[in-house]
Amino acid sequence: MRSTNPVLNIYKHRDLLYQFTRREIELRHKGSRLGHFWALLTPLLMLGLYLFVFGVIFGGKFGVIKNENFFDFALALFLGITLFQVLADTISSSPVLIVNQPNFVKKVVFPLEIISISQVISSLYFATLSTLICIILSPLSHGGLTAQSLLLPVIILPLAIISLGLSWLLSSLGVFIRDLNHTTSFIATALMYSSAIVYSLARIPESIAKILKYNPLVIIIDQARDCILWQKSINCTDLYYTYSTASVILLIGYYFFNRLRPYFAEVL
Repeated sequence: MRSTNPVLNIYKHRDLLYQFTRREIELRHKGSRLGHFWALLTPLLMLGLYLFVFGVIFGGKFGVIKNENFFDFALALFLGITLFQVLADTISSSPVLIVNQPNFVKKVVFPLEIISISQVISSLYFATLSTLICIILSPLSHGGLTAQSLLLPVIILPLAIISLGLSWLLSSLGVFIRDLNHTTSFIATALMYSSAIVYSLARIPESIAKILKYNPLVIIIDQARDCILWQKSINCTDLYYTYSTASVILLIGYYFFNRLRPYFAEVL
């Protein structure tokens, strides 16, 4: 019988979670000649595209550190894209997570919540590889690398929590609203341009910046850059806000998932 305690239920099926996560990671590039190298090549290709458009054509700069050069801008942009991709993967894949697993839905004792968890962990795994590249290259930037980089997991954890909450929400709604899958590309694009990934909030009108600061992804990306690249102190108030917002999103996502779960089998 499935436990009503989500944490206990996940712990009870930890072996199953490990198997699903491993499968997600292996399936991402299964059959390709380059294999896991695509996990590094894909964000680098996107980085090259954004650098050409925003760096070369528009002469983009974040203007946070002194003597910022093209390399500094490249690393900050690369880190922002890497973290954003975790949420983008979640938004794009979640609406069909349950729909694509009808056999598991019909098994009453199967813990469906681990499907979303394995997907989020898989995305974090690939993001970690890209982040390590940024950390390795950071000593070559003007900011340099300090012990403050050890705080990065604390900064990124709310991103994982938000992604899981959204995955539970979108995967449950996707069972009943099949058109939801067709809106994810626009949602991800809109989120990217509202998350200060290719620009700094300091370079846009203050009235707009005040609104965008309510987006927790903006704070997470900025604090990650502060931590690894810009060597600025972490704002504890902002960190508290990201954890609070992430917790609310997680609870909302699990609430909808748990309430709609009994009807999945009827629809599928």
